[in-house]
Amino acid sequence: MLERVDLGEVGYDEASAGMARWVEERRAGIAGDRLFLLSHPPVVTYGPRTSAADLPADLGVRTVEVDRGGYATYHGPGQLVGYLVVNVRERGPVDIVRWLENGLVAALGRLGFPALRRDTPPGAPSLVGVWTPEHHKIASIGMRIRQGVTSHGFALNVDPDMTAFDRFTVCGLHDVTMTSLRRVADERGIPMPSEADVRDAVADALVL
Repeated sequence: MLERVDLGEVGYDEASAGMARWVEERRAGIAGDRLFLLSHPPVVTYGPRTSAADLPADLGVRTVEVDRGGYATYHGPGQLVGYLVVNVRERGPVDIVRWLENGLVAALGRLGFPALRRDTPPGAPSLVGVWTPEHHKIASIGMRIRQGVTSHGFALNVDPDMTAFDRFTVCGLHDVTMTSLRRVADERGIPMPSEADVRDAVADALVL
């Protein structure tokens, strides 16, 4: 069973310290598998493979290098961040990234927002994440697995400041178009779900 933990807005440094503690608790068997749902004040995080050219000097927000997979992405108010702390060794063979993509696709579909994952052949640029049918990216995923326990997770754009994504190369993809539930709702003339409804749909879909 995946325990849901709602945290509200948490500073990135505080969340990073918490994540290290949550991972150790899971390894020690003090806690079970958990999904932490939260948001961050504005920050750009980037994995170690990110090129300096993809992070212009003046982004207008703080930048933090992190120990996850993936490249650069933005976090801020109006975005739902989910950190997964799961012992994959106890679960047996599982592709945690594909499971996460499929869960988010299911959650968005339940909310009335069709979405999909995009698989690519070996050697092609990674398109990990969740996309609209128009191939606009609505959720980013970056994870780490160490000693059998996952950390980091996903960022789903509900209603953030979308101009923040224009200041750097998102996810290492130079031609990516980012979108949000708010933008899709406005474009399609469909109801915008509440933040609580989004959290519930995502948590309900991510059942291990």
